[in-house]
Amino acid sequence: MIRVAVVDDEPLARSGVLSRLRAEPDVTVVAECHDGHALATLRRAEVDVAFVDVQMPGLSGLDALAAIPVAERPLAILLTAHDSFALRAFELNAIDYLLKPIDDERFAEAIDRARRQLGHTVTSSWPERFSIRIGTRLSFVEAADITWIEADGDYAALHVSGQRHLLRETLTTLSRKLDPARFLRVHRSAIVRVDQVAEFQPRPNRDAVLRLRDGTTLRASRTYIGALLAALHQRTHS
Repeated sequence: MIRVAVVDDEPLARSGVLSRLRAEPDVTVVAECHDGHALATLRRAEVDVAFVDVQMPGLSGLDALAAIPVAERPLAILLTAHDSFALRAFELNAIDYLLKPIDDERFAEAIDRARRQLGHTVTSSWPERFSIRIGTRLSFVEAADITWIEADGDYAALHVSGQRHLLRETLTTLSRKLDPARFLRVHRSAIVRVDQVAEFQPRPNRDAVLRLRDGTTLRASRTYIGALLAALHQRTHS
């Protein structure tokens, strides 16, 4: 069972997170806090994951996390209406960064990411290849060769060396099967292999444009930018 704390000074916001967590059968809420001072007292021995509002009166969520010794700090999923805190969040090893109002699908992805970090996932290994049916013929695509993936109705289009291969699987289903250390969703209709991102260009509307190593340009939605920046930051400092 994953032990979760919800830390937010706004009762309505806390209620929204709590209602979503109640739908997760392997999650139990062990603490509900309304300020950063309460968060600073939490330790990983009692709490596995903390959903933390960044901006709170008195002591901010980021300052409260920083006050907890690294070895005792719970995994943190940050909640905020702004994305300007992302860099410091990743320095504190936050595993995800959810923008308010919270998107249900992104919330589910954040919980899945916590499960993987804690070793609670049932996935013992990530697929290394995919079989593509073309008429009566089967061809095989190595996961390590995929640059990015786009949604195409009930299919996912795998982009490999300039070629496009259709896999009969929705992007949402496929995203849960891929190794999150290598592949991340950046838009409702796109997944990228993280090591293929060559350039990140923020846009005025808080979305971003990605340039991949093969020259492909993709739009990254602000909803997914937090997790992408966290992954890029980890790759740079690993």
